[in-house]
Amino acid sequence: MQKILIIIHAPPYGSERCLSALRLATALLAADGETPEVQVFLMSDATVLALPNQSDGSGGKGLQAMVEELVRNGVPIRICRTCALNRGLVDLPLIPGTSIATLVDLAQATLAADKVITF
Repeated sequence: MQKILIIIHAPPYGSERCLSALRLATALLAADGETPEVQVFLMSDATVLALPNQSDGSGGKGLQAMVEELVRNGVPIRICRTCALNRGLVDLPLIPGTSIATLVDLAQATLAADKVITF
């Protein structure tokens, strides 16, 4: 089974890079053939994506719904602890199924991955 790590640095709002990363993760799970093992690691301003109850410009919860769908499909979504600390997110409730992780965790996931994609 192919292992794919997606690292997201881009903020959830202001560009479409975060949206594109989540769309790719979803598409990878739906691809024909053997489903790859997908992991998502949020860094920098992308850590804000793990906060629940945000609405997009249309009043919807599009990004949160995508994160929740990935979690339901077994995709680990981890948040850089240092980045979350720098943004005051560590003690806030996160979208269920997401978790705080360290740079060591990211290093291990990177070494174990067949492909690493960054946004």
